[in-house]
Amino acid sequence: MSLIEVMVSVLVLGIGLLGIAAMQSMALRGGQSSLESSQAVMATNAIIEAMRANRANAASYNGTYTAPPSGTTLAMRDLEEWMAALQGVADTNPATPTPAQPVLGTTARATIAGCPNACVITLQWDDSRAGADQGGSARTMVTEARI
Repeated sequence: MSLIEVMVSVLVLGIGLLGIAAMQSMALRGGQSSLESSQAVMATNAIIEAMRANRANAASYNGTYTAPPSGTTLAMRDLEEWMAALQGVADTNPATPTPAQPVLGTTARATIAGCPNACVITLQWDDSRAGADQGGSARTMVTEARI
């Protein structure tokens, strides 16, 4: 085997390894995006169950939230803990610990409308780490439920 043949085979091997690394990177980004979508579904189910537990005041959950709201009612405390968990920020309620890792990040925002009859919960967050090939940077998830 000549030196040229060895150099060509090393070049081909290098290109193949770069391709494998690129595929692994895309798989990791897609996995993160999938994880965030799954966590968004679990988060919407959590607030729906909180509304069901507080059925008499389910209309109090309606609104648009870009940060954890503050208040003394059960609905406001539920929303405060929920948004704090979504964004990974400290809530003002000393009885609940700050989550170690945000579910969706500090860009998460939520809209709850139509409760208690036909609740529509819309979650929006920045998914730019997934890349444009995985659906772009803005993700939206809409969940509908009856309380």
